[in-house]
Amino acid sequence: MTAESPELPLAAAFPDADREQWQRLVEGVLRKSGVTEAAGTAAEDALATELQDGIRIRPLYTAEDHTAALGHPGFPPFVRAGRPEGTTVSGWDVRQRHEHTDPQRANESVLADLENGVTSLWLTVGDGGVPVTGLAEALKGVYLDLATVVLDAGADFATAAEELLRLYAASGVPAGEVAGNLGADPLGLVARTGEDGGLRTHLDAAARLAVRCAAEAPGLRTLAVDALPYHEAGASAAEELGASLATGVAYLRELTAAGLDVDAAAAQLEFRYSATADQFLTIAKLRAARRLWARVAEVCGVSSSAAAQRQHAVTSTVMMTRRDPWVNMLRTTVAGLSAGVGGADAVTVLPFDAALGLPDAFARRIARNTQSVLLEESHLSKVIDPAGGSWYVEQLTDELARAGWAWFQEIEGAGGQAAALRSGLIRERLAATWQRRSQDLARRREPITGVSEFPHLAEPAVHRDPAPAPVGGGLPRVRRDDAYETLRSRSDAHLAATGDRPKVFLAALGPVATHTARVAFAANLFQAGGIETVQEPASVDAESVAEAFTRSGARIACLCAGDTVYGEQAAAVAAALRSAGALRVHLAGKPGERREEYVQAGVDSFVFAGCDAVEVLSSALDVMEVA
Repeated sequence: MTAESPELPLAAAFPDADREQWQRLVEGVLRKSGVTEAAGTAAEDALATELQDGIRIRPLYTAEDHTAALGHPGFPPFVRAGRPEGTTVSGWDVRQRHEHTDPQRANESVLADLENGVTSLWLTVGDGGVPVTGLAEALKGVYLDLATVVLDAGADFATAAEELLRLYAASGVPAGEVAGNLGADPLGLVARTGEDGGLRTHLDAAARLAVRCAAEAPGLRTLAVDALPYHEAGASAAEELGASLATGVAYLRELTAAGLDVDAAAAQLEFRYSATADQFLTIAKLRAARRLWARVAEVCGVSSSAAAQRQHAVTSTVMMTRRDPWVNMLRTTVAGLSAGVGGADAVTVLPFDAALGLPDAFARRIARNTQSVLLEESHLSKVIDPAGGSWYVEQLTDELARAGWAWFQEIEGAGGQAAALRSGLIRERLAATWQRRSQDLARRREPITGVSEFPHLAEPAVHRDPAPAPVGGGLPRVRRDDAYETLRSRSDAHLAATGDRPKVFLAALGPVATHTARVAFAANLFQAGGIETVQEPASVDAESVAEAFTRSGARIACLCAGDTVYGEQAAAVAAALRSAGALRVHLAGKPGERREEYVQAGVDSFVFAGCDAVEVLSSALDVMEVA
């Protein structure tokens, strides 16, 4: 720049673009790709993505998609943060879970975590965890005035709480400095066990503890409003929100009936939500949860100083896989990041091997270091609500809040959370949601890296000591990899019985350039079911395929080629494979108008993007196991 040349008006150098112009560009791309001839808004709709809860993600958001006023951090409706400073002062609470039944082993992992960045402990106590009588040994050497303790004791919460309170007193920690959560969650226990005969007793015990804590140790919360039982049963994000609201309202009623004022009652609750690898959905869910609870607090007369929701986010067990568990590190990193960005007060990153049993020291180290990197190197806690202002995130937050509120109202209309659990309303709704999601998983519309996509059959199995069996009898516990894990287990059994995995022969036809894509697709598909793929170095045809198939040792085959080559060779090759003893012949791709011709030649099924992969793989294993 010189004195004679004016500043370049950079923004003015680019012409304004409008939505219609962008839509015309989208139309051109869609036409070229052969997807659709839609124009205008219809072209934009073709790129939209359907989520659960009736939420539709559009490809473009603008200032026209603004939502209601968000307020400021630390003030109603608390969308931006529960405190004015957010987590900028000291970061979020790094809370790790411990579920060893041996108090000494639990103590070893507790001390290792506290010495290496963890700031609070989440202890499983009683049935399925450290015995209540072993709690003192498990916390040996822990500075209880520095490390927050959160209990998860199920039906034993009252006994465990008394023991923890005794330990606080014995350690000389002033009651006013005690912090943490005693973990009472009677309704969550009903959801886990299906037994509500003791619900009244547990609610009364929790209320008595809450009254005591409010009077003697106001920094110690009594109740955990745990939404994980619903998430782990297959709930959508909005269903998780609605169930947590209904539970929180039920506890407010119990605590105020026991004599607490509404502010003190609200201060006794901490909400626990899942964090998944769906980054924006997790961020929006946590923001929507604070907004919804702020509305409940307002209606109930809670003052704004006590209306902020205290949140504990836990990386999802549903998303964790048992095969290729190393990929879980990526999932938990994204989930942990999303929880922090979403404004959670405390975050638990589960170790990558948590689905296999008790995590080892390396896995625990990776879990806590994940949060250390997010906090100390990425400095994610230094910005309040970094996703705030994004038109997409704000719109998603708003839609989730509305869907969650609708489900909450339905539960309340059915008599409240206890009645909805007792009647089966919640079980039936979550089962229907999971059934729909299972279809997407089976068709690989929701891919699982390392399982339904890019499986690695030669990956050595990872073994861990078995974890305590979780309580059961109530809502089911599901995992995304359930169907594929069943298939892989069948493959493992075949390997153990015969010395080989089930095999499929990939009959690659025509030039390499025309069959490579479908060979890769078919290999990915069959290996997801534990079926080893075998292929000749060169292409095969009707004359050579029988010998190649016999040499492969496979019992089934899959044709792989471009559509033009299929028209020239598929029927003859399929017939040759049948003559060579193939028990089943698949064709990679949609058959189009030649379906009947291919079927008559011996093709049993067609595999393509969006087909029911679980059904295809299960039937293939059926054939080979019978053989």
